[in-house]
Amino acid sequence: MNLREYVFAYDFNGMPAGLACCIPINSDRYYPHCNAPTDGLLSPIVMMSQLITGLEVPANALVIGATGGIGLALVRHLLDHPGVSHVTAAARHVEQSAGLDALLKAHPARLHVTTADITDAISLQHLAGQLQGHPLHLAINATGLLHDVGLHPEKNLAAITNSNLQQVFAVNAFGPILLAQALLPLMRHDWPAVFASLSARVGSIGDNRLGGWYAYRAAKAAQNQFMKTVAIECRRTHPKLSVQLLHPGTVDSELSRPFQRGVSAQQLFTPDYAARCLLDVLSTATADNTGRFIAWDGNEITW
Repeated sequence: MNLREYVFAYDFNGMPAGLACCIPINSDRYYPHCNAPTDGLLSPIVMMSQLITGLEVPANALVIGATGGIGLALVRHLLDHPGVSHVTAAARHVEQSAGLDALLKAHPARLHVTTADITDAISLQHLAGQLQGHPLHLAINATGLLHDVGLHPEKNLAAITNSNLQQVFAVNAFGPILLAQALLPLMRHDWPAVFASLSARVGSIGDNRLGGWYAYRAAKAAQNQFMKTVAIECRRTHPKLSVQLLHPGTVDSELSRPFQRGVSAQQLFTPDYAARCLLDVLSTATADNTGRFIAWDGNEITW
């Protein structure tokens, strides 16, 4: 089957509807999967498009932060994608994830689970070493830190501490650039490739109207600057690579759970839905639009 001509129908529980439901991509029933219609007889359907624009070989993909809500959902959907050959799932404590364990049992030949710490350059270089010998087509950083024991988003200037700034920047700003440093040598090849990192709309300076959350806002803004600069450099060094910064929306996960009050049901996404939308956005990434700061719905965000 030519992946450029067909997409796969999925129901909203993420289960394949089967090859009998394959639909030509130019059919009137094709829709981006974040705006899936309700078929009169079936549950709402979701279309799985080409993973990366122009990629005509099976993809090797990596997700770091794979034990989190969005990260685990991304791994699940990548394993379901007919265009993906192999997935590496990395996180600090993979052994504690029942979800990853279940996926590993279901896909023992296509999923590799490994330990990696986004804040540790040596750990990230070790991760890259495990992938040597195989071109990497898609890398997604799904890590993020907003709160932890003794760590809370600041409501005012008086709440800022040096230790909290260091902790938040280590994960949200320094980690992504260290990951790019480790992985980009594996993404210099003859095929299109995408390096994507989860940012956040609150990292937009131009969109900052409420204030507060000093460390998280600034760390995400710093990540945006790092990745934008990487995108510019890679136009020369990696001409087929696209670097993308992603805002996943407000997702029902451990990161956002303490801050969901006031978020309407329509604006609170499941990790599964967010992952589908992000993969849909990444399917539009090309070397020509590298360096985008883009939301789950495909709309670009001001810096």
